[in-house]
Amino acid sequence: MAVYTQVSDEALAAFLAEYDLGTPLSFKGIAEGVENSNYYLETSTGRYILTLFEKRVNAADLPYFIGLKQHLAAKGYPCPEPIMGRDGQALRTLEGRPAVIISFLEGLSPRKPNVAQCRELGAGMARMHVALADFAMTRENSLGPASWPRLWKGHEADADALQAGLAEFIAGDLAAIASAKPHSLILPRGTIHADLFPDNAFFLGDRFTGAIDFYFACTDALSYDLAVCLNAWAFEDGGRDSVDYNFSKGAALIAGYESVRPLEPAERAALPLLCRAAAIRFFLTRLIDWSSTPAGALVRPKNPLEYAHRLAFHRKVQTAEGYGA
Repeated sequence: MAVYTQVSDEALAAFLAEYDLGTPLSFKGIAEGVENSNYYLETSTGRYILTLFEKRVNAADLPYFIGLKQHLAAKGYPCPEPIMGRDGQALRTLEGRPAVIISFLEGLSPRKPNVAQCRELGAGMARMHVALADFAMTRENSLGPASWPRLWKGHEADADALQAGLAEFIAGDLAAIASAKPHSLILPRGTIHADLFPDNAFFLGDRFTGAIDFYFACTDALSYDLAVCLNAWAFEDGGRDSVDYNFSKGAALIAGYESVRPLEPAERAALPLLCRAAAIRFFLTRLIDWSSTPAGALVRPKNPLEYAHRLAFHRKVQTAEGYGA
């Protein structure tokens, strides 16, 4: 979450007039994240999140995202539910941007997830995959391997500015993943979150209470979602120039997932490749954000070097056991 587009009092009043949400009591920007403009909204009827979709989100994909959350909510899965206006529509326009209001989800995002939370997250993600097994809509992963050469092109100098010689390592990772042809693997596929970082998961204590921010959701290998989460949840900051993989957290996350949906042998075999692929995806998008975030935006771009260090770890892992499976 972040704020790029400012909303005037007049525009907000006109927007809310299209809903039955009562009187506005509080409205403020949310600084976390890097993708869309998000605001906390409180009215006399409750608490909500207002999202304005920015450049990386294709407006044509928005009905998919809205339908996905409606599907999960209907299944009883804890996630924000789109709020309909008086006309029965959730999607509308605010300050020239597509916009939607969603329900407020209780809980806190863990700053430093513990082992118990990692296990809960794994189980919660698997329950999400199961709940979405009969979701009829599909969406291509717009940030999958086919997009990486385009994302990388022209950013070699940015990588070397972060760390001398880094561009050569990243080019090697891209070539290695391309030669392994991850999309040719026969793995169970379905709807995945694709961005289930700690700031997109809510807990009350160690209990998982829900997931938010589904705007990278897509149809892809289910185990790729697990690989994204291993990158996001199981690494510790090892200091200025490194990160350390926490095997206890990784093992807990995998065990939690398998308590709901056991991995197939092919998924286990592919896990090192999928983890490396997930790390490349987040390195590239962070590198672009690091070098191009507007100076006046209320946003904190995340350091791509964290994922360069993760890639260094993944290059050495040969089997799923290397992640605690």
